[in-house]
Amino acid sequence: MRISQLVAATLALAASLPTLAQQAAPEVTLTRMECGTPRAPADVNLRFSDTLAHPNLVLQLVFSCYLIKHGDDYMLWDTGFGPEAGATAPKVALAEQLAKVGVKPEQVKFIGISHYHPDHTGGAAAFPSATLIIGKADWELLQNPPKGVNTAPLKHWLSGGGKVEPIALDHDVFGNGAVMILSTPGHTAGHHSAMVKLAKTGPVILSGDAAHFRENYEVNGVPTFNVDRSQTLASLDRIKKLVANAKATFIIQHDPRDVAKLPAYPESAK
Repeated sequence: MRISQLVAATLALAASLPTLAQQAAPEVTLTRMECGTPRAPADVNLRFSDTLAHPNLVLQLVFSCYLIKHGDDYMLWDTGFGPEAGATAPKVALAEQLAKVGVKPEQVKFIGISHYHPDHTGGAAAFPSATLIIGKADWELLQNPPKGVNTAPLKHWLSGGGKVEPIALDHDVFGNGAVMILSTPGHTAGHHSAMVKLAKTGPVILSGDAAHFRENYEVNGVPTFNVDRSQTLASLDRIKKLVANAKATFIIQHDPRDVAKLPAYPESAK
């Protein structure tokens, strides 16, 4: 075979095969789970806006957590309320929900925690083999927690029994940009959100508690219990610019209107 023919054959073969990057790209999916029982609808004006921007607005907030599949690895984003949470405990435990989609607790490699509040950490204890990823400032607070902060769900990691990755800024979980944990402080000092890049759906940004419901997000509302007003506003500004520039879907984890943007459990967004 002439050299020119060999080159042509090689180029034709290369064009017919997926690129190495395509071959190596792991499948990424996102499944939303109900990780708490909603309280009764309530007026949100006093607690969720320090400027009283939501007069007579009554909403029922929900409690969400998410399973991220990255190739053969699994990650949980937030873990909702735990079974000891009384009226707000999930009707079906997180481990049971995972079992229905064929995932065992020991298969969960990472737990990403948006912040330390109990409606986001309560189910963590069921996954002791997972590496806990949490904002550095929140992790430091938990070493000497203020009165009223429930550290029980994270006792395994706080006692040194599990691996912890405290992160100060953004964090690339799998090293390929598919799952990014984003620094969005303000609700708590170490608060983070997450961005998951899906092949069909496109990027999805999970709020944590950067915003609690749509009206709150639209007017840059700052809840009265947030730790830093200016950081909250800066984080909302960052998220809005990311949504616009990356053409991302933004999911407000406590707003049932937003969680409905994803397929209903047990189906996954891809």
